[in-house]
Amino acid sequence: MSVPDDDARAVDADILVVGAGPAGLFAAYYAGFRDLSVVVVDSLPEPGGQVNAMYPEKEIFDIAGFPSVRGRDLVERLLEQAAPYDPIHLLGHRAEELARYTPVEGGPERFTVTTHRGARVDAKSVIITGGIGHFTPRPLPAAAEFEGKGLAYFVRELDEYAGSDVVIVGGGDSAFDWARALHPLASSVTLVHRRATFRAHPGTVESVREAGVEIVTGAQVGSVRGNGSIEAVDIVDSEQRTRTLRCQRVIAALGFTANLGPLLQWGVEVHGRRHIPVPPTMRTNVDGIFAAGDINDYPGKVRLIAVGFGEAATAVSNAAHHIDPERPVFPGHSTDTPLPHGAAA
Repeated sequence: MSVPDDDARAVDADILVVGAGPAGLFAAYYAGFRDLSVVVVDSLPEPGGQVNAMYPEKEIFDIAGFPSVRGRDLVERLLEQAAPYDPIHLLGHRAEELARYTPVEGGPERFTVTTHRGARVDAKSVIITGGIGHFTPRPLPAAAEFEGKGLAYFVRELDEYAGSDVVIVGGGDSAFDWARALHPLASSVTLVHRRATFRAHPGTVESVREAGVEIVTGAQVGSVRGNGSIEAVDIVDSEQRTRTLRCQRVIAALGFTANLGPLLQWGVEVHGRRHIPVPPTMRTNVDGIFAAGDINDYPGKVRLIAVGFGEAATAVSNAAHHIDPERPVFPGHSTDTPLPHGAAA
């Protein structure tokens, strides 16, 4: 469940999961499976991490048991899987300060993490599943005044674009994925990119061309015009010629910047300000703190969602043993365990 801001000032849990992407959501389920209470903190207002923010409508093909699954649907299934164990989600809260203390002399340390909005989580162990960390979309300066008034950096609901003239700026996978998805719904879709080559997968580029989406290359957005909301975009080519495109929606798919932010001050070893080195136990250099998913690193690491699921289960199991050394690392198979109350058989 999500917790309203007024009720989120102090929360206790066995495990704090930092990051609500797929690995973090699976960690929440697995913590419940291991009879551990869990709080999940994420700076984004919705669960799902990059999947929900950047490609909720995109089909994912490398999740075990799913020949194909939309990003949004995968997130919903992960939430449904964990729901019987009542995890607490603090969304829109960026984890900032970490304090370590020992409640009982000679006993294990505990952790208090404070978010940028003043919520405090007291936990016996922490699992960092922050992916690439806090990520911010690269802005489209010409359209800054229209943020929330027709300008978007991520497409959350395709239906919101039905019947609109849409201009997409960018040449990566997200730009082409959204062009392909919106083309059947929008009145028109035009993709504008400053170069003649694209970062997107060639197969996706070709499918967008075949669908009839207009692709304008060698051009940039010079200005965005409108009275309270977007009405037109002026694009300027390499010869400084200007063309005006009538539109009501602009999607700036220009990539993003990412960093681990406050996590760099937690005393956890970080390589290149990007990845946390871990052994097979997923334990960091700080006793009681673990890392799983894209944020961690080890020889032979493969950054797939499917891999992150296994790492999350490993991190939770070793965290359970850290919290109570009498608990075995391996809990047995789920087929040998009664279903939690409210779970579907």
